[in-house]
Amino acid sequence: MEIHIVLTTDQIDFYNENGYLLVKGLYTADEAAQCRQEAHALIDRLARVKSVEATWKSAEEVTMTKTQLFHCHDVQFQSAVFTKLIVDDRLTGAASALMRSPNVQLHHTKLFIKPPEVGSPFPMHQDQPFFPHAHHTMMAATIHFDRAPLEKGCLRVVPSSHRQGPLPHLPDGGYHLPLSDYPVEDATACPADAGDVLFFSYLTIHDSGVNVSQEARTTLLVQMRDPEDLPVEEVHQSRGQGMMLRGINPLAL
Repeated sequence: MEIHIVLTTDQIDFYNENGYLLVKGLYTADEAAQCRQEAHALIDRLARVKSVEATWKSAEEVTMTKTQLFHCHDVQFQSAVFTKLIVDDRLTGAASALMRSPNVQLHHTKLFIKPPEVGSPFPMHQDQPFFPHAHHTMMAATIHFDRAPLEKGCLRVVPSSHRQGPLPHLPDGGYHLPLSDYPVEDATACPADAGDVLFFSYLTIHDSGVNVSQEARTTLLVQMRDPEDLPVEEVHQSRGQGMMLRGINPLAL
């Protein structure tokens, strides 16, 4: 029997006020372990035929050294394990409640593995400049397949920063905010356990640190929107864009 988690009014209010919400135990530890195994097997398969490196050039400004980050877009086309994961009622039900829409549409998925000791950071940024939308319903759900304490480079957010709206980003080496204006000290760390999901608005300023631990950090990023919230620019296209995860597409003819 599936477990259905319904968010409380306090959780929804917290998200509206702060622009993020960490939901503990949305998936079980066993489910997370299965996904972790599948994720690492997928990256191993892909690495035999193409590059899976995804480190931002701007990451060197933070670390002043070489780091690594492995990734794969659109994982639902690679494994049915991930297809089932992103249409699970627990995920889509929470997303529906937070974006205040009965309909949840996929924009893209992205698997990230930060390898031990040298896992790359992400400098402070909003996701909005990469795929701007008219009504800003776009949100991310970061699903944790293993523990993500601070030393593994967990996500960090700046509470209530979504209220500032879109901010100008530096275009060089991958969009990010000026490091001097947005120091790490302003961010709140969101350490997580396997099975936890961090939801945040694409306007919420966030980053993540270097994985300096002895274990990989494995997460799946799912970007979702209200299907009636149209893109301002046709950018960041993906094979899975437009897939309905919950409800219907009212704009479909």
